[in-house]
Amino acid sequence: MRFCLTFRPGNLAAAVASLLLLLSSAARAQQAGDTTSVSCGPPLSRMLCVDLDGRPSIDEAAGPFTYKWQMGDGTTLTGPTITHCYKERKNYVVQLDVIVDKTGEVRTGQKYIPINLVQQDVVDFTATTTRVRVGQPVSFASPEAQLLTCQNVQFVWDFRDGTVQKGRTAEHVFRRPGTYAVRFSMRGYGSQACIQSHCVSREIVVEP
Repeated sequence: MRFCLTFRPGNLAAAVASLLLLLSSAARAQQAGDTTSVSCGPPLSRMLCVDLDGRPSIDEAAGPFTYKWQMGDGTTLTGPTITHCYKERKNYVVQLDVIVDKTGEVRTGQKYIPINLVQQDVVDFTATTTRVRVGQPVSFASPEAQLLTCQNVQFVWDFRDGTVQKGRTAEHVFRRPGTYAVRFSMRGYGSQACIQSHCVSREIVVEP
């Protein structure tokens, strides 16, 4: 049975200088040359879709067959090749049953396929609101963010109003009205890809 994951990765943008040297655990003014100033795109969809092909595992000479896929989330699909998008990033086991069209014989569990949607890099964050008034706090969090092959990953928030904060969660108060493309960056130790910053942004509109 061959199958492949349909990749919907978040945007990974490279930073240009030393991120860790410019950060402290408390919020502070952004400095010239801070790597969090690198251009960051919006978060993209998670890798939640799979393409499966059951034909290589079945003896076509004994067919034709009806292919029945139990996707592990309560969904049942039919056909020799299928595409399915999950709603949650979890581990699933797909069961392929086949029905011999000539006899009606059901061959249960012809194949079992593990689908692991947890073991993937995630660069993304959430905000309690995307529209706020001056002086009102906005909370940010990155509960699923991870770089699997990197050690001691740093989480950095650049609020685009001159302040930067470090941590998996953050809270910020904007003092002036405007539209701020808040940037969330990750960087760790390991390969060259870990040393580079990975970042995404979301716009926060601050009204008077």
